[in-house]
Parts: sequence; C-alpha cells; structure tokens
Amino acid sequence: MRVMVMVKATEDSEEGIMPPPKLFEDMGKFNEELVQAGIMLSGDGLKPSKMGKRIAFDGSDRRVIDGPFAETRELVAGYWIWEVKDMDEAVAWVKRCPNPMMTPSEIEIRPFYEMEDFAEVASPEGQASHERAAEGLAAQQKG
Repeated sequence: MRVMVMVKATEDSEEGIMPPPKLFEDMGKFNEELVQAGIMLSGDGLKPSKMGKRIAFDGSDRRVIDGPFAETRELVAGYWIWEVKDMDEAVAWVKRCPNPMMTPSEIEIRPFYEMEDFAEVASPEGQASHERAAEGLAAQQKG
C-alpha cells in the first residue's frame, strides 16, 4: 500500500525559518532508516506558501491565486511517499519520527488510489492512457 505522509505547516515553516542543526540531523537519520527498511519511495520539504500559486478551476475558467495562503495548519510543509503493508505500519513509522517542527506539529497519512479502485469507472481507453503515463514516468526515472 502506498501512502503520502504529509508534514503540516506551522507559522515557523511558513516564515521560512530553517530547522536547527540537531533537528536537521535527526530527520536525516530517520530518512535513512526509512530507506534502509525499504519504506521510503520519495520525500521532500516544501518552501513556504508565499512562494506558491494555486489555480482555481470553474468549468473552463482558470484563475491564478498567489500565495501566501491562509489557514497555516491546513498547508503542507513537506511529504514522504511510502510503501507500507498497511495503515498500521505507516502509523508506527510516523510515531518513531522526530517532531519535524520546532513547535507542536501534525503529520497526516493518506493512502493513494490504485488502478483497481477505479474499476467501476475506468474505460479500457482511460486505463490504457493511465498505464502509458505510468510506464513513461518509470522510464524517465530510470534514465
């Protein structure tokens, strides 16, 4: 089962305040453990929302919204993509994680949809195009 593990933003992360060296080292060690266990597929930190953009969709209209975005506690400051056997394993790993922020923080775990989840709505053409995209992505990552 693949999950996205999201580190929620804090006021400090939205201000762009860097972690102290000890926290940076602790997170690096945790990431090494995840890689050695075959859990971590990818992960990165995200710059503050003031450097981001949102695109609002309404039918065929598109509207660009410049950051920063309100509701800091709803923003994501970083993420991992993990391959775990189940949600319990993901929770166990998150519980081992150092607090990723200098203040109280939250981490959210969300499972990914897999192709079999779309069995009722996927036409053969739709499924084929998604498979081609996945194969193209895999080829890009190799090369």
